[in-house]
Amino acid sequence: MTIPVVVKTTHLNFSFRNGIKTLDDVNLEVPQGSIYGFLGPNGAGKTTTLRLLLGLLKNQDGKLELFGQQFSGHRLDILRRLGSLIEQPSLYLHLTAKENLEIYQLVYKTGKKRVNEVLELVGLAQTGRKKARQFSLGMRQRLAIAIALLNQPELLILDEPTNGLDPNGIIETRELIKKLNKEYNTTVIVSSHILNEVEKMATHLGIIHKGRMLFQGPLQELQQMKTRQSMLEIETNDNARAITILSSQYAVQEKENLLLLPYGNKQQTAGITQLLVREGLDVYAIHPRQSDLEQLFIEITSNNI
Repeated sequence: MTIPVVVKTTHLNFSFRNGIKTLDDVNLEVPQGSIYGFLGPNGAGKTTTLRLLLGLLKNQDGKLELFGQQFSGHRLDILRRLGSLIEQPSLYLHLTAKENLEIYQLVYKTGKKRVNEVLELVGLAQTGRKKARQFSLGMRQRLAIAIALLNQPELLILDEPTNGLDPNGIIETRELIKKLNKEYNTTVIVSSHILNEVEKMATHLGIIHKGRMLFQGPLQELQQMKTRQSMLEIETNDNARAITILSSQYAVQEKENLLLLPYGNKQQTAGITQLLVREGLDVYAIHPRQSDLEQLFIEITSNNI
């Protein structure tokens, strides 16, 4: 069964200045019910793409579809089904969390009951008369997300939502995103330049660099790429002799008193162990060392793979 696509861009191009493309043929597909991690270094084109999806920038070239509708012809209908937080949250710091939400509730025309619902949802129901200026950065971020949730959006777009937060704030924001997705089936697009954080919550990933999409697919697909990059790490009492024994069958390299060769499977590991022991070597350690996803991200954006 094919999962519906909530966001689809086709051959999306955008330039702030003539001749310099900020986005170059971006084809984005965000499945319904997913947490889509939109990754790339700073300046890669993430925020520009999200601003185009929200109508904050005028589309120059290419197609934008949300909920199966062309953005250009159904702008207001689409925006009513969205919630977003782009860059820094806009809060009234001299007001309480509830007072902030009551102002935005008048704009969204959602009814006062919804204010208490979203306060409970983001874990700020007990803040009482405490002003937003007294909130931690993590609490302010959750309040900003609460504002974005007032209209019960089917799609939530968050641009660098954990940027500048302390570890506790990052965890709070991450758990809130997972809760919204799991319990309310909200599709979430989360942009970030930190792969390690996004992989803890994303179901799908898109990697953009210099305005071009370099990878798009389920998180498992990227993890499989990581596995294919894995190396078998071996430590023996005589690495020079081990290299001589193994080099006829494997591409062996020595690094920091360890032998490294491409990892195949458990059977390969067992066979190499037996071979080295038969040749009279002591095998101190042998195990696969997977490529770190963060390193894989760097390699992808450096065009190394």
